[in-house]
Amino acid sequence: MKKNLLPIEAIAAKLDLPEDLYERRSPVSAKLSLELLNDARFDRGGKLILVTATTPTVSGEGKTVTSIGLVQGLETIGKRAILTSREPSLGPVFGMKGGAAGGGHSQVEPAEKINLHFHGDFHAITSAHNLLAALIDSHLFHGNALDLDPDAITWPRTLDMNDRALRNIIVSVTAADKKQRDGSNRPSGFLITAASEIMAILALASGREDLRARLARIVIGQNRKGEPVRAADLKATGPMMALLSEALLPNLVQTTEGTPAMIHCGPFANIAHGTSSVVSQRMGVRLADYVVNETGFASDLGFEKYMDLVSPLSGIKPAIAVLVTTVQSVKQQAKGDLGDLKDEFANLEKHIAIVRSFGLPAVVAINRFPDDTEAELDKLRAFCEARGAAFALSEAFALGGEGAAALARKVVEVIESNPNVVLTSAYANGDSAVEKITKVAQKIYGADAIELSERAKESLARFARWGFGELPICIAKTQYSLSDDPKLLGAPTGWTLHVTDVTLSAGAGFLVVIAGAMMLMPGLPKASLALGIDVDESGEITGMQ
Repeated sequence: MKKNLLPIEAIAAKLDLPEDLYERRSPVSAKLSLELLNDARFDRGGKLILVTATTPTVSGEGKTVTSIGLVQGLETIGKRAILTSREPSLGPVFGMKGGAAGGGHSQVEPAEKINLHFHGDFHAITSAHNLLAALIDSHLFHGNALDLDPDAITWPRTLDMNDRALRNIIVSVTAADKKQRDGSNRPSGFLITAASEIMAILALASGREDLRARLARIVIGQNRKGEPVRAADLKATGPMMALLSEALLPNLVQTTEGTPAMIHCGPFANIAHGTSSVVSQRMGVRLADYVVNETGFASDLGFEKYMDLVSPLSGIKPAIAVLVTTVQSVKQQAKGDLGDLKDEFANLEKHIAIVRSFGLPAVVAINRFPDDTEAELDKLRAFCEARGAAFALSEAFALGGEGAAALARKVVEVIESNPNVVLTSAYANGDSAVEKITKVAQKIYGADAIELSERAKESLARFARWGFGELPICIAKTQYSLSDDPKLLGAPTGWTLHVTDVTLSAGAGFLVVIAGAMMLMPGLPKASLALGIDVDESGEITGMQ
């Protein structure tokens, strides 16, 4: 597709942005000033639209395409709208899933640059994370004045790439005939940058001072007395702030149709909280009447975390949820058949129930794929009608904004019909961690019970002693099932959520609950998408999906 992108000044003009509130980074992209958050000229009170989905297939269900198409569709029907979406990680770009800039006639542009090294944000996050890791090992080497327990250091290293070989490593390797120091030959590992606590902190920070406070609160391990040691104790806050200062600023770009879009931060929803930055969303509701914000994977992951974690921490209250589904998703969850509306649509029905359980009205977006038959689409429509769920067909990939105009009208109609939304949560702030995990497992996932490993129990007891026992939770689990087993399809019941470990993200402000065999550093597939990516003679990147 030939791309005729508007200059970034034209995108800024759509939002009435003066030149002093954005900094041009290329002819078609810019960084936005934090002054926007307090500028009295911008306070439109926009409605936030959360986009989520049913349980995805390996290739995804086009949730990003639908989000981009929806914001284009809103502009098509005459509304001032803006997209807030996450920055892609290189792991999926070169792995199995591919890029996260949309596709067809509904992309964010410049798509190739957004998918690769965009404005250096991921580099800054990776560098800040690894700076703290280096300071820890340097502190151990130079005498360990804080009396850090080398066996209890929990801060890993990070890399924005799927690399299973780095999951488990040995650091500070010392030969047998050399002087042994604290920290010599200690086990550690890497996680992917999207799972870094620095990524979560940047995404949740409300501004520079909040970012500074969150970085200072990071717990990197404990001393030999069993007391927590923080990044502030290592005097790491200032240099991390320096690395992250520019990365805190949201990125302004456009869609294929010239609709404004902010792309900022990229926490994964299966191992982190999975949505764009709080700063970008707060700017969005000040700049536009409708803000389309994607949450990662299905409603049991990014959406639940938004409602239980992001919304309470940020104060941002969504007005509606758009639930993306496809014929292929329903088929996979029904093991290949679209026969019985009661049994074969159990997964879609469960996701509709999850959205409604938080008090949000929902619109089901049926994302049309080329191979879908009218008979299959009619069955999806019939199911939505039978369950009293608002729905609309989306053809954003093929037709852009025009293909999502019907969805946009339906979303506006449902928002206007529900002006007094009262949000609820899966758990209460005062619940213990075990109570929080149990309530999410039972109310959202459909589990009967939870089972904690001895390691998880020990971790929770330690965090409670340190005063973190009532933090919100962020459950890391497979995206391919409502359960912790990717092979359990549909809406399984009668199962137990197995909690293998719990880690502390004190700076981000939550406990990470690891369920099942979840890995925080993914690996590349046998046939990586990287093998088809190249650069042609003119310097254009080719083969990116």
